[in-house]
Amino acid sequence: MIQVFCKNTNTSRSFAEGTALLDMLPDFNIDNPYPIVSAKVNNVSQGLKFRVYNSRTVEFLDIRESSGMRVYTRSVCFLLCKAARDVFKGCKLYIENPISNGYFCNIRRNKKDRKPVTQAEVDRLKARMEEIVSKDMPFHRFEVPIDEAIRIFKDRGYDDKVKLLETSGEVYSDYYTLGDTVDYYYGRLVPSAGYLTVWGLEPYHNGILLRLPDHHDPLNLAPFTDQPKTFEMFKENRIWNNIMHLSNVGDVNTACQNGAASELIQVAEALQDKKIVQIAEEVSKRYHKRENPVRLVLITGPSSSGKSTFCKRISVQLKACGLRPVSFSTDDYFVNRVETPKFPDGSYDFDNFDTVDHDMLQRDLLKLLSGEEVQIPEYNFVTGLREYNGKKLKLGKGSVLLVEGLHALNERLTDQIPDSSKFRIFVNTMTSISLDNHNAIPTEDNRLLRRIIRDYNKGAFSPQETIEQWPKVLDAEQKWIYPYQENADAMFNSAYLIEFAVLRNHAEPVLRSIPKNTPAYSEAHRLLKFTHYFTAVSDKEIPPTSLLREFLGGSSFTY
Repeated sequence: MIQVFCKNTNTSRSFAEGTALLDMLPDFNIDNPYPIVSAKVNNVSQGLKFRVYNSRTVEFLDIRESSGMRVYTRSVCFLLCKAARDVFKGCKLYIENPISNGYFCNIRRNKKDRKPVTQAEVDRLKARMEEIVSKDMPFHRFEVPIDEAIRIFKDRGYDDKVKLLETSGEVYSDYYTLGDTVDYYYGRLVPSAGYLTVWGLEPYHNGILLRLPDHHDPLNLAPFTDQPKTFEMFKENRIWNNIMHLSNVGDVNTACQNGAASELIQVAEALQDKKIVQIAEEVSKRYHKRENPVRLVLITGPSSSGKSTFCKRISVQLKACGLRPVSFSTDDYFVNRVETPKFPDGSYDFDNFDTVDHDMLQRDLLKLLSGEEVQIPEYNFVTGLREYNGKKLKLGKGSVLLVEGLHALNERLTDQIPDSSKFRIFVNTMTSISLDNHNAIPTEDNRLLRRIIRDYNKGAFSPQETIEQWPKVLDAEQKWIYPYQENADAMFNSAYLIEFAVLRNHAEPVLRSIPKNTPAYSEAHRLLKFTHYFTAVSDKEIPPTSLLREFLGGSSFTY
């Protein structure tokens, strides 16, 4: 017999060695408003079919917790893959990128097929998915030597999974089955299809939008938000990936192992340079308009998107266009810390719009745009006070004002300034590379790894603290940043083509330093497994002006 302590109820129970979590669940009598889909065992995410052979601490999860949401999302993706193979024999399904609170997917019925997916075809897919759910078809997991897993996927024509496994360096691998369909996922799934009662499917941009439950309201779908500009950015990135013959991580690993890492770094930098030049030239063009010239450039993006370095790099390009950029951050207009809004638990809500003294900021902007000289405050993050240290700004001939910050695109921040005078830029990591055709990489993982590394290098926060703060950061972004991204005049993708390969060397020692008995260990364990899929690449050829240097260190810019 073994002892299992349940964190949900703060109680212990005895079970026979090898009992599955699913069979333990009724004994703990957990009063939970939503279905439980997974668990953490000693702070490591596991599926409910996981068997326990030693005394452990267990926490059961629904999809309000990020680990549970990932389990549910993977399972719905497999459900769609199974239905697609049943409905369109011999087809290939591509789960390409997160968009509109769901995932954009494409179906290729044959090699030459480029036809849009019709409503009738979506209806057939939905009907088959609903049938599988109604039958409560079980998911089965198998762990086998890597050579056997490669053979299984090679026999089924899954070249993307074959490349990923061949370049992973692992000895063993697992795979899943749903009925007669075999697939690979880099994390656990729910026990059976009957758990998957909340999802949606609809035509979207010639493909399919797979909709998912609301993170905070799991019994309902997350609200649909159309994001045409964001979609076009993802599409542009995929086109470049295809030109480079890099559709997934297996392709990138193969290229790096064949000595092409240096070239990939050069191409990644060239693509970002090209985009920054295009945006700067558009700003210059609008600045020189006879009527309603642009004088104010607003730059925003979520945490660790690289907006600070982007602001500095576009300043260089604006100078090359003959303009004189003047910049500051909305952070300098933070209210004194004692006036900062708070969460219900009493902690400071630093991402709240009212953290910025937006009335004073807009008054100063209006003065600057009318030609007056303005004394700009500087926020002292040590004392929590806004200070005036003699910093003065004035816009002269050829001057354009750049304002960077989390709330820069919020309409309330500049509602007294005509839209014709503003140029809005949204910066984000629009990760377009995927592990394989059925495992898209969440864009927030890109940013979280960046933030962990930067916070650690600067001594600002420990990796545990960064991980523990992250859920609040994501919630704030959904409330204060993403609602305004489609208002942007230009979007910039700061994700690097081989970024994870470069981040791996920096992230792994930091993540390994997190103790196993801390809540952050679960996320650290997941990220360590994730980064291990990538062939590590040295950062020695990353130039000092690169956006990545903001996080890795060694930047030639002063922050």
